[in-house]
Amino acid sequence: MKHMTKQQVKRLYRSRTDKIFGGVCGGIAVYFNVDPVLIRVLWVILIFIMGTGILVYLIAWLIMPLDPKK
Repeated sequence: MKHMTKQQVKRLYRSRTDKIFGGVCGGIAVYFNVDPVLIRVLWVILIFIMGTGILVYLIAWLIMPLDPKK
């Protein structure tokens, strides 16, 4: 197994720049290298189909740290 340095470890943070409410969707989009609009649309679908999207978003907002850069 290859050893990763601190600079190579990918971390999940809330975005400081690409945010509408708390930066959760923007941070997830950066982590997976996709368009934030796609993540937001998927989140809205989760809210309407499963009904748990709002609760999951609030929990993510509380536990995800802000991006330390910027």
